Amino acid sequence: MLRLDGVTVRFGARTALDSVDLDVADHETVCVLGPSGSGKSTLLRVVAGLQQPCAGRVLLSGRDVGGVPAHRRGVGLMFQDQQLFPQRDVAGNVAFGLRMRGAGRRERDERVAELLELVGLPGAERRAVAALSGGEQQRVALARSLAPEPRLLMLDEPFGQLDRGLRERLVVELRGLFRRLRTTVLAVTHDQGEAFALADRVVVMRAGRIEQQGAPLAVWRRPASEFVARFLGFGNVVDATVRAGARGVADTPWGALPVPAGTAPGEGRFLVRDTGVRLTAPGVGLLRCTVEAVTFRGGGTAAVTAVLRPERGPLLEASCPLREAPEPGTEVDAVFDADEVVWLGPPG
Repeated sequence: MLRLDGVTVRFGARTALDSVDLDVADHETVCVLGPSGSGKSTLLRVVAGLQQPCAGRVLLSGRDVGGVPAHRRGVGLMFQDQQLFPQRDVAGNVAFGLRMRGAGRRERDERVAELLELVGLPGAERRAVAALSGGEQQRVALARSLAPEPRLLMLDEPFGQLDRGLRERLVVELRGLFRRLRTTVLAVTHDQGEAFALADRVVVMRAGRIEQQGAPLAVWRRPASEFVARFLGFGNVVDATVRAGARGVADTPWGALPVPAGTAPGEGRFLVRDTGVRLTAPGVGLLRCTVEAVTFRGGGTAAVTAVLRPERGPLLEASCPLREAPEPGTEVDAVFDADEVVWLGPPG
């Protein structure tokens, strides 16, 4: 459906996109993740035709659209701030793209009713936009984007202005909706949870380049670099030396750390996911720690993150069930799970 081939965008001396290659298949939902300034929104604007690349090509269904204006590309774009027309009611907003396409009144009315039903706002045609909640406005913006049946729907930080609970519900609903409609979606966001819940594939960007891409679970379980690991919220990253002849063991500031079988000897940076740090009673584990803080994760996980100050080495984060959460100031021992240890590359 979509291919970016060596796309480069520069703004003066700054390179916003640096020879980016990306494919999006038919009926696939791809979420582009990255911090501010990583190039993710510029990528979206290039595909939409709102920003011309300095080099490279954008192909839609195999056709180079470099000279095609935005309104003729057949793509839909939904912005973070919705950009609804305040002078039009809900039906007038949803039907806007259909009017521009020359659809008749009956076709417009039927399509508007169908889409409002799909997005959970049946019978809302005559409601004023100003009277809608933030979540309802987001649903109207989505219906408006879907109305002309774009071959590619693009979402730019679509849930950034919504509260966490509403955002989580909408993400789940949209994933189901896109699957039913077999919509091809390219979304950009800085929210990892949002991307991992919505996407078939996530793409992590850094400084205008793609750092890693893959299925959400694969990226989560095996970050390809320290940048990706830290962007995903993992904090337990440390230098380690895998001993030659010592199977599955690395020397770290925390002491001997078990690593996956087959890890090559030598120096490297290692991630220990917080789920791989298990807390035990003092004297049972390998590393004595004092609990500095306990943070409730929220949502439906019923889990907490404990920040530990080990007797040696940097601070350590551990995940544990809410019912087993230790009190700050408590002394515990830490045990490491080799399956939760990930090699991130050479030091530096």
